[in-house]
Amino acid sequence: MASPLAKIGIISIGDMGSGIAKLLVANGFSVATNGKGRSNDTIERAKSAQVELLKSDEDLAQSCSVILSVVPPRDAVATAQRIVDALTGPLRRSEDNPLYFADLNAVAPSSVKSIASLFNSSRAGASVRFVDGSILGEPPSPKTDSASGEWHLPSIPTSGPHSLADIPGYGAKLFATLNMRHISPEIGAASGLKMCFASLSKGFTSLAIQSFSTAHRLGVLHNLKDELQTLMPHHYKLAEKGVVGMAPKAYRWVGEMEEIARTLSEEGGFAPDSFTGAAKVYRTVADDTVLGQEKIGKRKRGTTVEDMAAAMAEGMQTKRKKND
Repeated sequence: MASPLAKIGIISIGDMGSGIAKLLVANGFSVATNGKGRSNDTIERAKSAQVELLKSDEDLAQSCSVILSVVPPRDAVATAQRIVDALTGPLRRSEDNPLYFADLNAVAPSSVKSIASLFNSSRAGASVRFVDGSILGEPPSPKTDSASGEWHLPSIPTSGPHSLADIPGYGAKLFATLNMRHISPEIGAASGLKMCFASLSKGFTSLAIQSFSTAHRLGVLHNLKDELQTLMPHHYKLAEKGVVGMAPKAYRWVGEMEEIARTLSEEGGFAPDSFTGAAKVYRTVADDTVLGQEKIGKRKRGTTVEDMAAAMAEGMQTKRKKND
């Protein structure tokens, strides 16, 4: 068996992280993560994806050439700080063997600039190459109808003064495998693109949740579906796909909507209200309904427009009774 091209660290092994891990392993890379304190579900996903489980962030930072941060927006800063701490402890990397840290999280340009500054202002700064990145689309997965090993891939735009393609030896292969595109020399460009993209995709889903759930309470959901399928069939398909798929990810999207609100306010000059409202929609899904208990691959509720709307109505009615 050929030796791996390089060891790539991933934090953490959720749905997206495990998909990326499987893609990398299938293309000749090895993958590792810090398994300490992780849930049984995460450990099982890691094993299924052939991810090596290390015992500490220090082990990860020393043994990997690249670390990809793929975590909920609320955890992005803390995750970066963990790696800064790992690199400024007793074990250090030499400047001629830098660690590439790619932040692929759904955060605002101002947030990713703050994250980059954690590395630049630390003693580890000279031994780290920071890459701003984002993920547009679904987790990587093999094409079931392809015998040639082709995959369905998300797009991963990156930006900043460094690119994974710059890494000697395997960088170009890694860059191509991950379907990356370096769009700008400025940190913040890739994250900003993600914010603008998700404002249309996940923002639209938050509107669909509210529309379908309200129509359910009014008793006109079937009429709404009929009208949309007749007059706006493409919009209906997008709305249906969005609302039936969002439940296991709603808790992650609360922070993402808040980051979008920050982006549109700071960079676009708009009031943040629309997306602070969208954040509240996803918080309601995650905290006040049974949909918040859903797990990817283990779905029970909300797998149709009708049941999503019913679950939302049930949860919101229960909350109203508690508040009365």
